[in-house]
Amino acid sequence: MVSYAIPGILPNDPLDVRAHEEKFLPPSPGAFLGSDHLGRDEFSRIIVGSQISIYVGLLSVGIGVTLGTLIGIISAYAGGIIDLAIQRIVDAMMAFPPIILALGLVAAVGGSANNIIIALVVILLPGTIRVIRAQVLSIKELDYTLAATAIGAGSSRIMLKHILPNVIASYIVLGTITLGFAIIIEASLSFLGVGVPPDIPTWGTMLTQGAGDIRIAWWLAVFPGIAISVVVFSINFLGDALRDVLDPRLRGR
Repeated sequence: MVSYAIPGILPNDPLDVRAHEEKFLPPSPGAFLGSDHLGRDEFSRIIVGSQISIYVGLLSVGIGVTLGTLIGIISAYAGGIIDLAIQRIVDAMMAFPPIILALGLVAAVGGSANNIIIALVVILLPGTIRVIRAQVLSIKELDYTLAATAIGAGSSRIMLKHILPNVIASYIVLGTITLGFAIIIEASLSFLGVGVPPDIPTWGTMLTQGAGDIRIAWWLAVFPGIAISVVVFSINFLGDALRDVLDPRLRGR
């Protein structure tokens, strides 16, 4: 929220190329986090770069975890050939390391924020389906679900009224935890040069550009790395706290 509200009062234009004498300025009162090889303000670029990470992370997690939850519920409740087919597809998707799968998908469709979101959705689906399916398999055997089946309630009613409300806690926790993972993957793709176009400030591209000049301008790689670490750790701590609050087995510990 801060990153989207602050651009109007940024100290400098993150795309403004300055005079030669303002290149590689170290952190100082005039340049809070220094400047890069084109004299662009590093602090402004980190703030603007966070918008891409937040946009990609939130949208990909929202779509991926929501689809994964719905597919997981259907897979577990339907059972039989439907469950078997879905699980074999999930197994095939999980056979690839996430970063390799993301690289292949983005390389095939091209680098852009929306294409990275598509790749992240594909990556997040298998794990979400597995977690939700396992929970639904236990919920469908509980007394209230069996009672609803016994009185003739339809499958859609049982899934919406009895199963879905009981996986909301897992949905929230999964979404929070995977948000940090999505931000890391987006930064990794940008670092490898297959993310968003290089003229758009992102934490990953800033790391790439800073790595080449780390001997003469350490701040260009260090500060974007710190930004990624702080955001991901904060999100993970939030996910752990939500799990402790929403999981009945962990309450009171």
